[in-house]
Amino acid sequence: MKLSEIKSELKTLKTIAFQLPNGTLVPNHFHVTEVGKISKHFIDCGGTVRTENVANFQLWEADDYDHRLHPEKLLDIIELSEKVLNIEDLEIEVEYQGDTIGKYGLDFDGKNFLLTNKLTDCLAKDKCGIPTEKPKLKFSDLQNEAPSCAPGSGCC
Repeated sequence: MKLSEIKSELKTLKTIAFQLPNGTLVPNHFHVTEVGKISKHFIDCGGTVRTENVANFQLWEADDYDHRLHPEKLLDIIELSEKVLNIEDLEIEVEYQGDTIGKYGLDFDGKNFLLTNKLTDCLAKDKCGIPTEKPKLKFSDLQNEAPSCAPGSGCC
């Protein structure tokens, strides 16, 4: 989800809820403690120099059960961050601490913002020797081929 998309959704909501990949909700007394831009400048295993930029939200929960973040307040924080930090319409990455700090993608199901699992990947498969996945064959397809050593065929 990009910044423009969350801003559009926030304009239609009365409350904000974030749902973890396991289906549980982030406690509703969470705070968004940071909105920022993270730039990653790196070299992949094939030697290609790359850059990635994401808008970053950090969710945090405290023992402050009396305050709730309302959609219009989060919208104000996002718009201030875009202006002050010169953040473009970037994909959003969310940090949230469970057992350790996790980084998640963001989606929306019409009611809740969904924290989605992120995966690592090799960006230079063509250069670092990772074999392409072999096609999977069904045993039943192999049986449809001409018999190679059927009983009485004389092959043995």
